[in-house]
Amino acid sequence: MSLTKIGKEMDLKTFELSSWKRFAAVIAIAIVAAGAGCKKKAIDPFPPSGAVTGWVKASDTRVFAAKDLWQYIDGDAEHYVAAGVVSTSTSDYKYQGQLDATVDVYTMGDSAGARKIFDAEGSSGAKSVQLGDAGLAFAQSVTFRKGPYLVRIVAYQATPGAEQALMALAAGVEARL
Repeated sequence: MSLTKIGKEMDLKTFELSSWKRFAAVIAIAIVAAGAGCKKKAIDPFPPSGAVTGWVKASDTRVFAAKDLWQYIDGDAEHYVAAGVVSTSTSDYKYQGQLDATVDVYTMGDSAGARKIFDAEGSSGAKSVQLGDAGLAFAQSVTFRKGPYLVRIVAYQATPGAEQALMALAAGVEARL
């Protein structure tokens, strides 16, 4: 075998190796770029009108960052901020034209924050319900936590069937979290 032939074979192997490295680099860049474009989709916990039987979404969703929470729950915002609230989303609902309710979804930094707020609230007169990680139902409200979310649904009228209607709405919210 001549030195020229050996040199040509080495150049060919170097070229093949170089091509393989370039191909691998292009694939790696494509994977990284695809991953960067796949950001976690924001959760919309609010069921649209009609998604829960009898309930109509009666307002646009309002969102409050932690620093602005005092504008929504003046006087108790510090308690939520200390527990790690990231944002609070709220929307109004109407049930069969008779019952008005507000759904508040507190997005905490982690599940420990949701638990801290949930556990700090009084449970006198409430019954435990199967929602999320823990739930409580009162005659005119339902509160539950699921992962980093704390959900509170409050009705403004005492009507027959309100408790069952609120539970149905709570289940609709839970399914979207």
